[in-house]
Amino acid sequence: MSDDAPALQVYQTGEVTVLGFGGQEVLEQVNIADCREQITELVRTTGCKTLAFDMTGVKLIPSGMLGLLASLRDLGVEVQIFNPSDDVREVLEITNLDEVITVREVDLEAEQDTEAEG
Repeated sequence: MSDDAPALQVYQTGEVTVLGFGGQEVLEQVNIADCREQITELVRTTGCKTLAFDMTGVKLIPSGMLGLLASLRDLGVEVQIFNPSDDVREVLEITNLDEVITVREVDLEAEQDTEAEG
């Protein structure tokens, strides 16, 4: 992955805003402050009610990103995580974040096709 590629990518905006990390396995290069600023702006400008993070391909989340995920509820939105790896799921369980963040397995391409048809 090139150094100029954005760490946080927006896949869909609206009431449900879907964000992801472009399939990066390790999120160690993610600037948490930049992510927080970008996400706050998205929530403010899109009327987002649910922030969904596509974790497809992500194997390791730094503690700062876990803190960011936990704090996003302060923006008044529901936080969901789609398709976490077994390791990410285990960290969410150990930290009890799975009790405040909805964790789901989702076929995002099928969801987007369904929305395009409806």
